[in-house]
Amino acid sequence: MADEHARKWDRCLADTAVKTVTGLGVGIVFSLIVFKRRAWPLSFGSGLGLGMGYSNCQHDFRSPYLIHGRMVKVSAQCNFHCLSEVCDTRSHHAA
Repeated sequence: MADEHARKWDRCLADTAVKTVTGLGVGIVFSLIVFKRRAWPLSFGSGLGLGMGYSNCQHDFRSPYLIHGRMVKVSAQCNFHCLSEVCDTRSHHAA
């Protein structure tokens, strides 16, 4: 449990740092090219990056049992013997 918590913190800090630096970089580009070297695009871009990183961290810590996977849709044509394995509807149509 503690190991998973440490991994979440590492992932959160790295994600927030990347998003903040990227926002700062985009702010620098817009400040130099579009807004004639004003300071507000830098703070706006870094603030957006920091906010997105914080939001991602908040979501990550509030969903502790999130399992990444895919849903398997069971068709109505499946029999009870194939509940333990994924039913393939093509095999029922071919028979």
